[in-house]
This record gives sequence, structure tokens and C-alpha cells, in this order.
Amino acid sequence: MTETLSGVLQGLLSGMLWGLDTSLNALVLTLNPFILDDPRLISSALLLAFFHDFFSAIFLTGDIVLRQKEKLFIAILRNKSTYFVAFSALFAGPIGMQAYLYAVNSIGAGLTATISAIYPALAALLGAIFFKDYLTKRGGVGLSLVILAVIALGSGQLDISNNLFFGGIAAFLCAGSWAAESIIIAYGIKEKLQPKQALLIRQWTCCLAYLGLMSFEGNISYSLSIIFETQIIFLILAVAMIGTMSYLCYYSAIDKVGPVKATGMNVTYSIWTAIFSLFIFGGNLDIKLVICGMLIIIGTLFVIKN
Repeated sequence: MTETLSGVLQGLLSGMLWGLDTSLNALVLTLNPFILDDPRLISSALLLAFFHDFFSAIFLTGDIVLRQKEKLFIAILRNKSTYFVAFSALFAGPIGMQAYLYAVNSIGAGLTATISAIYPALAALLGAIFFKDYLTKRGGVGLSLVILAVIALGSGQLDISNNLFFGGIAAFLCAGSWAAESIIIAYGIKEKLQPKQALLIRQWTCCLAYLGLMSFEGNISYSLSIIFETQIIFLILAVAMIGTMSYLCYYSAIDKVGPVKATGMNVTYSIWTAIFSLFIFGGNLDIKLVICGMLIIIGTLFVIKN
């Protein structure tokens, strides 16, 4: 019971932290040098995705070094579950995260969070197929409430001046990638791999994949150096730390309560994205946001008590 409660709290915390991560990433993409029209620069979504996961990987590696667990790291590389986690990282990072940031840059943080929030439904479908992890009727009602609420939340955020088609496709691609990640990660952790170890593998795999993609566009050395030479590097560091904490909470929740329930709680990031965006970009708290927030909370409670 204690472990289940811990998993529930970590799942909810992962959603709050990811909402903050999303809002801050949207802010970063509006600042220099990401908005510069320079052919030497790598695309903003890919460049930010690389730094986001690179700094996260550095934080996790530093933790291993400080704890003098170098031998454990070598043992992790020999674990067969490592390959499953590395495979999931290709969905989560090069596909999912880049698609997510592209969508944020194209259609905004709020609408991106809304569209991508369908991923728990996809994860539930995959969980039922591969893990026989079925939701009860109450859990299904709760998950449906969450999805309907986040759709309603973003329904008024359309802006025809944005690249809606490609941004929407990217957000849907992100949802599918995250759903696949949660299922593969659940299998990897099931095979005696700790959440922090799984995240370490994920982040370094993503970094290597990003570097491979970056080699096909722009100037890598120029793009990396211009980021390090600007003050925005400190904001990216802070966002990467927030993202790392969100990932750790999410992976721990998957380990303790399963991928279906963990994604059901993590999806609350959509309401947190809307709230944090109000503080960062301004605006007013409207009645629709309050109602949708309540529906998301009620639906999440149904999933938790499934």
C-alpha cells in the first residue's frame, strides 16, 4: 500500500514538473539564438532537445560518480534490459521529444500539451495487448474524462496563423512515441533495472541519436558554441534539471503502479502547462480552465483507484 501511494504521488509530481518543463521550453524557443535566421544553426527543436537530454544525462552521470558507483554503471551496460531501454529511448527522444518541441514551436505549448495528452489512451491499449494490464470500467471512465477534458482545454487555442497541420501531426506523433516508451520501459524495469538506471541509459542514447541527426543539418560546432556563449545556457540547465526530476518520478511510477496508471497520472501535465503558461506568458484564468482542471483531477482519481 505504501509503495502504491508513493507511485501515485510520483506520477502526479511527474505531471506537474513536465507541465513546468513544457512552459519553460516554450519560453526558451522564443529567445535568442533559437529565433535567429541563420543557415548555420541547427533547427531549434532538435538543438534544444539535444541540450535538454544532454544536461540531464550529465546530472545522472554525476550522481553515479559522486556515489562512487562506476562499477554499477558497467554492470548496467551488461544487463539485457539495457537494450530494451535504449530502444525505447529512440521513441522517447529522437522521435517523441523532437516532435514535441517542434509542435510547441509551431502551435504553442497549450495546444501541444492537449493533443499529446492522448498518449495514456494509446498506452492503455498497448498495455492491454502486451501486459494484459486492463483498466476496469471505472478506470476507463476516468481515463476518458481526462482525455475529453484536455481536448476541451485546448479547443479554443487554435490559431490559423500557426503551422497547425504539421504542428498537429508532430503532437500526434509524440503521443504515439511516448505511449510506446512507457510500455517498453515497463518491460525493461520489470527485468530488474532501477528507474534511475533506466533513465541514465535513455538520456545517453537520446544524446547520441540527436548528434547523429544533427550531423545532417547545419553546423554542429557553431550551433553548440553559440548556445554556450549566451546567457540562455543557464535557463536550459534549469529546465533540464526539472525535466530530469519529472522523468525520474515518471519512471518510478511506472515501476510501482504500472504503465497504464502511471501515464494516467502523468497526463495531468496538460493542466499544469496551462497554469504555468499563464504565469510565464500572461493571460487570465478562465472558467473553462477551472472546469477542465477539475475533470482532469476527478478522472485521474478514477484511474488511480482502478
